[in-house]
Amino acid sequence: SLYVGAAKLVVAVAVFLLTFYVISQVFEIKMDASLGNLFARSALDTAARSTKPPRYKCGISKACPEKHFAFKMASGAANVGPKICLEDNENLMSGVKNNVGRGINVALVNGKTGEILDTKYFDMWGGDVAPFIEFLKSIQDGTIVLMGTYDDGATKLNDEARRLIAELGSTSITNLGFRDNWVFCGGKGIKTKSPFEQHIKNNKDTNKYEGWPEVVEMEGCIPQKQD
Repeated sequence: SLYVGAAKLVVAVAVFLLTFYVISQVFEIKMDASLGNLFARSALDTAARSTKPPRYKCGISKACPEKHFAFKMASGAANVGPKICLEDNENLMSGVKNNVGRGINVALVNGKTGEILDTKYFDMWGGDVAPFIEFLKSIQDGTIVLMGTYDDGATKLNDEARRLIAELGSTSITNLGFRDNWVFCGGKGIKTKSPFEQHIKNNKDTNKYEGWPEVVEMEGCIPQKQD
């Protein structure tokens, strides 16, 4: 019986050692696999970081050439106001800055230096067009002019106001209507029509929102004024 007991003990120890060995082997494989995954993941993360597209000023899709100002803008729509960014000044005009309002929102920028000269909005539904006309007439040659509508930018516009905006390079201003969405970038003293303009008509059959068309957005590179 002593031998039987000893034999049982040897078998038990052998089973224990075998089990321990199998378990340790499995864990080692798992550990190796998980370490392998970890290294693979970190390599992928590094690759993803290195291939992450670079961010350009104002979040535009490509870098501007030298002697150009990057800009991005969006009209207002429904209850969200317009937004204008210039050279990474994200809130040049925005609801965050609390300097936008119903009507036509305007930012004036020095065409040589990129310095912000003024930001204003003119209510073209309940307001008067006369102060807007005076403002347009006072803009100095060489000034970059960025405009975006919010709610209604057209009802109070008269022929004189439309002509003054057309002289800044706008094409769409002549047929801007009630609650159309419109963004425009032009300049005082520009000799041609501006390539920077987007316009969506207010049309109840195609409007994205009830009573308003969808937001219009635009980005680009404005040439710096040279002497």
